[in-house]
Amino acid sequence: MQSILIILSIGLLGGMAIGLQSPMSSIISQKLGVMESIFIVHAGGALAVLIPMLVGGTRLGQWRSVPWYTLLAGAFGLIVIFSMSYMIPRIGIAGALITLMAGQLLVGSILDNYGWLGVIPRPMDLTRIIGLAVVMFGVWLTVK
Repeated sequence: MQSILIILSIGLLGGMAIGLQSPMSSIISQKLGVMESIFIVHAGGALAVLIPMLVGGTRLGQWRSVPWYTLLAGAFGLIVIFSMSYMIPRIGIAGALITLMAGQLLVGSILDNYGWLGVIPRPMDLTRIIGLAVVMFGVWLTVK
């Protein structure tokens, strides 16, 4: 198993990327529009991954082997960009990020509890419920 330090570092890096990507996409949305922002962000991501795929090879041709519902992941990305672009000018970056994080924790806890989408089941217990309540209270404190 990987070191917890490596796992946490990668998680922090991903969180930092969201923290930077969100206000950048909000700027694009304010200047050009939400649809244009979503397009530019996804086109930029596609171009950024194209080079490693061309150099290292790809299994993209096997896309039909994944469950059909996983193809909705891109649409959920659109919702994330739209949500952040909408929230940032209204409640600020910190409020938008903590609200987004609270939604992620809520869905993650439900998926964990039932073992949906292939995750190892981790039943909801009192400690997790209290943790979610604290996060929701933090959202309220941040955006009030």
